[in-house]
Amino acid sequence: MLAAERAPDACPALVLNADFRPLSYFPLSLWSWQDTVKAVFLERVTILSHYDRVVRSPGFELQLPSVVCLKDYVRPARTPAFTRFNVFLRDRFQCQYCGDKRDLTFDHVVPRSRGGRTTWENIVAACSSCNLLKGGRLVQHCGMHPANRPVRPSVQDLQRNGRAFPPNYLHDSWRDYLYWDSELEP
Repeated sequence: MLAAERAPDACPALVLNADFRPLSYFPLSLWSWQDTVKAVFLERVTILSHYDRVVRSPGFELQLPSVVCLKDYVRPARTPAFTRFNVFLRDRFQCQYCGDKRDLTFDHVVPRSRGGRTTWENIVAACSSCNLLKGGRLVQHCGMHPANRPVRPSVQDLQRNGRAFPPNYLHDSWRDYLYWDSELEP
């Protein structure tokens, strides 16, 4: 067996809220095996599924959990946090000026040098080439207009956009708890 196959680092646990829904879809709520084992010992989670791997100490053995459910309900946020990931998700991971999907950056529609603020309504995803080309100019002066007007998204907007970007890895034991399952079947 290869060392990578034995390493528990490749065994994250899907974390579900007390209502059996993931804490978040974007990014998917995953805990490292260490955080998961800690939560098991602190009796904060219920184990719903396991990997075929075991962690051992001199006096204890535990099959690594692959899906856990919180015992106490965590109220989901009503509004999404303003983060780089969420801006890119709102803009579907593409430059709002040329449509490129590589080397994305933030662009202030109204540049900071002209009083623009770092808010949902003034930030768009832009490839580094377009961001550099636009520079500190206003959109009307450089002829570069975003494909979509930047707005504050709702949690539902981000979830809808996120369905187009399922995680690269889904363990079989997670499929019963995620909505991507039917969309990913070959």
